[in-house]
Amino acid sequence: MAEDEEQKRRERAQQIGLFRYMLIREAADASLSPRQRGAMVRALAAQEHTDPFGRPVRVTRWTLDHWIREWRRGGFEALVPSVRQSQPRTPEEVLDLARALKRENPVRSAAQVRRILHARHGWAPDERTLQRMFNREGLTALARPAGPPAGLLGRFEALRPNELWTGDALHGERVAGRKTYLFAFVDDHSRVIVGHRWGYAEDTVRLAAALRPALATRGVPQSIYVDNGSAFVDSWLLRACARLGIRLVHSTPGRPQGRGKIERFFRTVTEEFVVEIAGRARGLGNPIADLVELNRLFTAWVETVYHRRVHSETGQEPLARWETGAPFAIPTAEDLAEAFKWAEIRRVDKTGLVRMHGNRYQVDPGLARTRVELVFDPFDLSRIEVRHKGEPAGIATPFEIARHSHPKARPEIPEQAPPPHSGIDYLALLDEQHGRDLAGKVNYAALFSDPDTTDAPPDGPLGPDPDPHADGQPGQQQEQS
Repeated sequence: MAEDEEQKRRERAQQIGLFRYMLIREAADASLSPRQRGAMVRALAAQEHTDPFGRPVRVTRWTLDHWIREWRRGGFEALVPSVRQSQPRTPEEVLDLARALKRENPVRSAAQVRRILHARHGWAPDERTLQRMFNREGLTALARPAGPPAGLLGRFEALRPNELWTGDALHGERVAGRKTYLFAFVDDHSRVIVGHRWGYAEDTVRLAAALRPALATRGVPQSIYVDNGSAFVDSWLLRACARLGIRLVHSTPGRPQGRGKIERFFRTVTEEFVVEIAGRARGLGNPIADLVELNRLFTAWVETVYHRRVHSETGQEPLARWETGAPFAIPTAEDLAEAFKWAEIRRVDKTGLVRMHGNRYQVDPGLARTRVELVFDPFDLSRIEVRHKGEPAGIATPFEIARHSHPKARPEIPEQAPPPHSGIDYLALLDEQHGRDLAGKVNYAALFSDPDTTDAPPDGPLGPDPDPHADGQPGQQQEQS
């Protein structure tokens, strides 16, 4: 049980680290001036955020600056809080008084509340302790300043290529009898389509098929902006972005502002590309055979038409404008492979076996009765990396394999054509062989045919009875008679 509690605390700490990273990633950009960073930190401190556990919280400027310094010093791991178990040292009556002081005058800061407590008792908890409590219990929202008027939105464009990518999905025409979907990512500054993929499903696998080649060829963006669709909120995407140092931002539900550039691109796709696919389906050319052909034609259209045409807003060709930011940081193949692996937490039983999606694996017996992280390629469940407390713990040996891929990893297999007809009729062959065997012999089946359609033998309807005591075969005696 102690192992389980420690693993749960470790998982909670990882979630908190990801939350902190998503808050400070943009403000931690080394290219920002102190004035720019200060404005961004002040804006973050003035907003209300939702923590990993669904609670509304506010974060002070001091805390954001501290997280930025920690991230620069030690990377993502420095943002993960310690999992050391400790008992609260502040008496509950002191915390109750701090809550009352904050509620009666919401504009009081944590520092002011601490000064009042110190004046009353001669001792007070740390300012950070009070601020965390206020954030946790939503008391900072009591002093929320009035925001800008609703409905007023400014026009935004990223300052340079690979600062911001926006992703979304488009529903397309039917190909080979199945509905198609396009995942695409557009660079906000240049309008270059950095990644795209047509598929038969709007899921995480097809999203990864569009994003992974984009990262391998176009570089790593600072931020990716997406909506709240099921594919974009999957934990694998957050894990991949965190591993590569990308800030993942989701639009506010009901307020899709900010995705106008990708929506405008999808309208161009519909008007110039999809209309041609639909025309082929109506007989205005050869219909698209499969996804391979669809993706090949779409790539040709993007590279030769869209990227080479002057954009109406920027006044430049998208590809030419994007190349002004070159060179870009390209992740290594190892980093990319690690980022796009999937991971799940499982408990090892007392025999050293761990179960996942109907499969059983043997791990180090020393991990019995503990919770481990299983890291794997979703298309190959035969090789599983085991990690315990964040450290590698060997490879899981397959013990019983019931399925070879993750339930969500449905491969994009084109429609299978029916197998070619061999032209062989097995029963007809047997009939021909039987006819050859009977050649020159009496066909007993014919002797019992309908007398109305078959001539009866001269000796009667059934012919002469064979002599069972005669030598030789009956058929041979008939030939001799």
